[in-house]
Amino acid sequence: MGQHVRVAVIGSGFGGLGAAVRLRREGITDFVVLERADSVGGTWRDNSYPGCACDVPSHLYSFSFAPNPDWPRTFSGQSHIRAYLEHVADTFGLRPHVRLNHEVRLMRWDNDALRWEIETSRGTLSADVVVSATGALSDPRIPEIPGLAEFPGKVFHSARWDHGYDLRGKRVAMIGTGASAIQIVPAIQPEVARLTLFQRTPPWVMPRGDRAISGAERRLHRTLPFTGAARRRLLWGIRELQVQAFTKRPNQLGLVESLAKANMKKAIKDPALRAKLTPSYRIGCKRILLSSAYYPALARPNVDLVASGLAEVRGSTLVAADGTETEADAVVFGTGFHVTDMPIAERVVGADGITLAEAWKDGMESLRGATAAGFPNWMTIIGPNTGLGNSSMILMIESQLNYMADYVRQLDALGGRAALGARPSAVRAWNHRVQERMKRTVWNTGGCTSWYLDDNGRNTTIWPGTTTEFRRATREVDLSEYEVIRAAGPEQTTAAAGPEQTTEKEAVR
Repeated sequence: MGQHVRVAVIGSGFGGLGAAVRLRREGITDFVVLERADSVGGTWRDNSYPGCACDVPSHLYSFSFAPNPDWPRTFSGQSHIRAYLEHVADTFGLRPHVRLNHEVRLMRWDNDALRWEIETSRGTLSADVVVSATGALSDPRIPEIPGLAEFPGKVFHSARWDHGYDLRGKRVAMIGTGASAIQIVPAIQPEVARLTLFQRTPPWVMPRGDRAISGAERRLHRTLPFTGAARRRLLWGIRELQVQAFTKRPNQLGLVESLAKANMKKAIKDPALRAKLTPSYRIGCKRILLSSAYYPALARPNVDLVASGLAEVRGSTLVAADGTETEADAVVFGTGFHVTDMPIAERVVGADGITLAEAWKDGMESLRGATAAGFPNWMTIIGPNTGLGNSSMILMIESQLNYMADYVRQLDALGGRAALGARPSAVRAWNHRVQERMKRTVWNTGGCTSWYLDDNGRNTTIWPGTTTEFRRATREVDLSEYEVIRAAGPEQTTAAAGPEQTTEKEAVR
C-alpha cells in the first residue's frame, strides 16, 4: 500500500476544491485531491460546448470565501468559471495536494485498520476519511438507441464535445432539450446547413437577462469589497423568497407560466410551432431554463423541431418515435448525466462488503446529504437531496463543507483509531422527513418526468427547502446520529456516540 493520508478528496470541481480549501483552513494539510482528468475544474472543464454558460448569476455562483470582483458578465461563460476554479487552486495553495490523472477505481473500507484502501489508475493509497466530490453532472448519459453504433457520421455527447469536428455546412441532429441543448442550438444554428432538434418534452424557457458587467462596477467591487458581498446577498435573498412557491404553493407559479408563454409568443410566430413548444406540466417541475436566444434560433428557416424522441437509427437516417425521418451527418446528445445512478457508487465498498450502488439499489439515501449507513468515515459533497431547482449549488456545497469540517473535528476529539458510522435509524428518519416534505413540491406534483426522479419515481436529488434551512441542518455533526467505531481490541469495537435516537434539528420540520 502506498501513501497514507488523513483525508482523500475525490474530484476537483467546486466541491473538491472547496473541500481542500476548508481542510487547509482547519489546519489539515495531510490530504490529497484525486482527479481523473489532466486539470482541475470538474463539470466546467468537461463541458466546453459552444455557448456553454451558467444559468446562475456570477456573483452567486462563486465561493463566499473567494469573491471575484472581475466577473465579465452577469451570467458567466464556461471559460470564465473554469479560470475562476484554476485561480482558487492557485490562491489557496492547493496544487501540491492535487493528483491529476488519478482516476479512482476502487475504495474499500478496512474494518480492522479503520481506514479506506484506495486503488487509482496511478497506484494505491489509504485514507482515514474519504470525501467524495465527484458531482452529479460528471458522467454523461447516452441512451441505448438501436442502430446508433452503425451510424456513419459523428456522434458525441455535449459534455464530451469534439472540437476537432467542423459542424459548418453539416446536417446536425440535436437530441434533447435540456439546459445544454438550449445553449448549443443558438450557438451552432448560424453555421450548420440544417439543424434538427429531437424534443421528447418541451422545457419552460424564460429570458436570461445577461449583460456585460461594466468596468465601473468591477472597479467598485475591487475597491469596496462589501459592495460585491451585498450584490451576492441580494441575489441570494431573491431566490430564497422564491422557494415557497416551489416547495409549498406550486399553484402560485401560474403567473410565471403566463410570462413564459408571452416570452415564447414574442419569438415564435407560428402557432403550430408554439403548440409543440408549450409544456403540458407545471412550470418548475423540470428546471426552468434561461435563454434569450433559444426561441429565435428555433424560428430560423434552417431549423426543424421534431416533437418526439429519437427511437432508431438506420444508416444516416434518424427515426423518431412518431415515425419522422431525418438525414444527419452528426448527432449531438444533450441527454444529461448519470445522476440517480452515479457510477462512483459502484466503486465504493463499505463495512459490510457491499458497494454503495448495492446499498442504494432502491434509491439513494444519506444522512443530511453527506454520510451513508454502512460506510464509515465516507462522506459526499452534493449528495442525495442536496440539489436546487432555483438557486446556486455553491451555497449547498459550502453548507456541506461546514458539516465536513465538524465531522473531522469530532474524529479528532475522539482520539485514537476511531471512525464514525451513520446510524441506519438516523438515515431513515432524515430521509423520511425529506420525502414527506417532497410530496407537496412542484417537482413531485407538477406532472412531469424529470431527471430529479429515480427509476422508482422517488425524488432523491432535490432539497425541498431553503438554503438557510440546509445550512442550519449541516452546521455541526449530531453525534447521536452516529456510532463510534473503535479499532478492534479485547473489549471494544463499536460504541454508541449518544442515545439511540435522532435529532432532527431545525431543518426538516
